[in-house]
Amino acid sequence: MEMAYRERWQAEIVELQKILSGFDLREECKWGKPCYTMDGKNVVIIQGFKEYCALGFFQGVLLKDPKKLLVQLGQVQAARVMKFTSPKEIASRAPTIKAYVREAMAAEKAGMKVETKPSAFLVPEELKEKFRNDPRFKRAFEALTPGRQRGYLFHFAGAKQSGTRTARIEKAMPAIFEGRGFLERR
Repeated sequence: MEMAYRERWQAEIVELQKILSGFDLREECKWGKPCYTMDGKNVVIIQGFKEYCALGFFQGVLLKDPKKLLVQLGQVQAARVMKFTSPKEIASRAPTIKAYVREAMAAEKAGMKVETKPSAFLVPEELKEKFRNDPRFKRAFEALTPGRQRGYLFHFAGAKQSGTRTARIEKAMPAIFEGRGFLERR
């Protein structure tokens, strides 16, 4: 797996790597991205996005964030990122980046962990009805990994009208029977 937008953010990646090289962290390649670990635990990761390069803190919600630089992406509970668009911006924020990394390392050394709460996804009535009428389909859905189930539930429940929910369920059925996730169905 290759890091998205690596060429676009090459100078920013190098600048972040230069800063992170001053810490007692091990650089590894995880998910195709430079990931920095301490005693085998993920601390920070460099990621490329279309509009920015990011330094992601795996337990970022634990950091004090006095400069209000950390951003939550999507529905994640623990991780937070700092966004950058130029090597100059990274260089100017180097002292702040270092302070945040030191704090993240201290949290890791102290064994601090975010208490995550499982996301409860409602099962739409249309899906319950489909399960009642087709036990084989219900077994296939239940055989999916929890992450794949959540992906489908999120997709089905996102439709405002009952007819659209039913259509989405019908369209997804072949992929569910094959054990594929929502994003793998096309």
